[in-house]
Amino acid sequence: MEAKQGYFQVKIAPYPTTNLGRFKQVVRRSLGIELLIGLWRVFKVMVKDPTHTTIYPMERLPLSKRYRAIHKLLRLLESDGERCIGCGLCEKICPANCIRMDTERGADSRKKVRDYTINFGRCIYCGLCAEVCPEIAIVHGDRFENASEQRAHFSLKEDMLTLPEGVKLQKEFDGFGSLSKDADKNLKKTPTAY
Repeated sequence: MEAKQGYFQVKIAPYPTTNLGRFKQVVRRSLGIELLIGLWRVFKVMVKDPTHTTIYPMERLPLSKRYRAIHKLLRLLESDGERCIGCGLCEKICPANCIRMDTERGADSRKKVRDYTINFGRCIYCGLCAEVCPEIAIVHGDRFENASEQRAHFSLKEDMLTLPEGVKLQKEFDGFGSLSKDADKNLKKTPTAY
């Protein structure tokens, strides 16, 4: 074998022409030492650490903060009221056209959201609705199990809205567009704050 410019010739055995020769080649390649070495390595890993799966209902893999799952509507921490002001930006920016919002004037002549639905059968989970929300009222939660017999079970406002008794357990969204941890230090005091 001569080396020319860093290359070397590989000696290749001639391809067998008879059926007996083909059979011998298959047996030699199938039961060769490489197969036994590969099986031995797999067996060592299997004996060393036998659990490589997650038992799903009891164990769950951690999700990223940027994971885009079923939407959540958050409440105000101070008053337990809804954060959504009914601006309709999420409905306008949705490329899948799956968000519907009905608003009305309340007794205090402020806009209130009467009905808010998201058709999760059409939603592409792009996250534009959460990015454009000025009040950080709609965010993507960590609920990804959305199996049901009817699609209507996942598009109602009552299913997405944080319950009033769960406001204290509500985690503030710390992804894109959220307030920083030291936001209070960076605010400038106005004359009305004294």
